[in-house]
Amino acid sequence: MPNTQTAVTEAPATPTATPRFVSGSLLRHVVVMSSTGAVGLIAIFLVDLINLFYISRLGQQAVAAAVGFAGVVTFFQLAFCIGMMIGISAVVSKAIGAQRQQDAKRLGSTSLILMAGLCTLVASLSYVFLSPILTLLGAEGETHAQAYRYLQISLASVPLLGLSMGCASLLRSVGDAKLAMKVTLVGALVTAALDPLLIFGLQLNLEGAAIAAVVARACMLLTGLYAVLRTHQLLGRIELASLAADSAMFCRVAGPAILANLATPFGAAFVTYYMAQFGPAAVAGQATIERLTPVAFGLVYALSGAIGPIFGQNLGAGRIDRVQQTLRDSLRFMAMVVGMAWLLLAAGQNAVIYAFSASGLTAELISLFCSLVAANFFFVGALFVANAAFNNLGKPLYSMAFNWAKATLGTIPFAYAGAHFGATGVLIGPALGAVVFGVLAVWVAFRLTGSLANSPTT
Repeated sequence: MPNTQTAVTEAPATPTATPRFVSGSLLRHVVVMSSTGAVGLIAIFLVDLINLFYISRLGQQAVAAAVGFAGVVTFFQLAFCIGMMIGISAVVSKAIGAQRQQDAKRLGSTSLILMAGLCTLVASLSYVFLSPILTLLGAEGETHAQAYRYLQISLASVPLLGLSMGCASLLRSVGDAKLAMKVTLVGALVTAALDPLLIFGLQLNLEGAAIAAVVARACMLLTGLYAVLRTHQLLGRIELASLAADSAMFCRVAGPAILANLATPFGAAFVTYYMAQFGPAAVAGQATIERLTPVAFGLVYALSGAIGPIFGQNLGAGRIDRVQQTLRDSLRFMAMVVGMAWLLLAAGQNAVIYAFSASGLTAELISLFCSLVAANFFFVGALFVANAAFNNLGKPLYSMAFNWAKATLGTIPFAYAGAHFGATGVLIGPALGAVVFGVLAVWVAFRLTGSLANSPTT
């Protein structure tokens, strides 16, 4: 198995192997885990981008705006699943780093049971309050009806999405970034194949996109379960005596992580609300940006979850020096990635506008984002890296606090003030608010790793 001389992209790690991340180049670990994790995460968001691309070809602005409103609701569910992924990764990778293999397998089984139950609850609550939620976001008339129909279908697959993401998190916990990537990549490939058939071939329009999403998530789950059960044997017997304690252990990390991740769609909901005041064209522009962003900055989005096992394994092994270096290398890598993505967006903005048939205010918002607002991700990425450190070093409440501060103090007043200058002001305002909290979070993260180095125990 991989050691100091072995590349991290070679034979997959198993719970019985030497922990992958406690030796070797940390920068290489960060690059490989983030890159492969980004492909997987981009695949999830690419599903929405593909849907929006095909829907935009219908030439119906109300339908495109409906995708925007539905996306806010879906973003809440995805944020919940990502928060659970962070908890799974932090707990299981720490057990692997301490070479407690049987504990890791038992925790793996508990994590999927917990994920399935909580995702079912989330989907059920979303069904009950779906119509008032869309109304609260500002959806009206045909746009409201279209978003409602889409979500009625797609909500049924939330447990499938959660379980597939849980499987991917278990795979990352043992360092098998490639298989974790394949789990979510399958979803994008299935969507790309089914969307044109269902939307145009069978003329199901937005309902066809929802059906494609459900099928894609089912395929993701089958791929993930095969990898977890057959390739790595990551699941062990469920012990009823320890089920409650194990669940509580996950919740102590995942609970704050979920609350932290819910802050982002909470802030996005306010931005969508203010955008709705400027009509469907503004909401359509915001919808395009929100789906373009995680694809363009997929590596940045992936950092928080991908580097978690690196922090966790080294903390479990007592390698605090490597914990500190992981933080530094992650920030360097993030800055390089954001710079490259911003350059590509600025150069290719006209192609993006053409691809999504954007015009008028919609095109203006997309252009502004690509040329200027995208630079905000230097600070958003800094917050993501800091959150990974907080979640895996025993301070998940820090992550929750910073995310909610950014989503409230750094978003709502800025969006409100920006709305006085039009839809472009709503886009620029929250980007400015992210600067303060990104810088502050990184400062606190360095203080935290420094305190661990001075602590007599880990």
